[in-house]
Amino acid sequence: MLAPVKRRVNVEGVPRLPAFSHAVLVGDQVYVAGTLGTDADLQLVDGGVRGETLQALAYIKRILQECGASLDDVVKVNVYLTDMSSFEEMNEAYMSVFGDHPPARITVGCSALALGASVEIDCVAVLTTDR
Repeated sequence: MLAPVKRRVNVEGVPRLPAFSHAVLVGDQVYVAGTLGTDADLQLVDGGVRGETLQALAYIKRILQECGASLDDVVKVNVYLTDMSSFEEMNEAYMSVFGDHPPARITVGCSALALGASVEIDCVAVLTTDR
């Protein structure tokens, strides 16, 4: 049996460190790397956890589009927060993007994130043929 084709994806205009790709497609699955709420110069956006969450999800949306997917195709999200007391703020921003039918998700408290971020988000999506 042949292994599925693997393709690395990087999106022009979405910041990243050179140590990873924005996403990797394997068969019909899209694995989006941990994404921070930064500007093009890798500086955290204004607005605290809410601003960082919205920016990270906007980048994820662009990455998914480059892969031929959308937020509707996301099946699992991992959210990392440096301060669990900001959960509600993150969750409100998250729900404003995903709406009433969000994917499966876990939110994990952690002591620190790259670049001093307050939130980092990654996800897995499955490409569907009903487009």
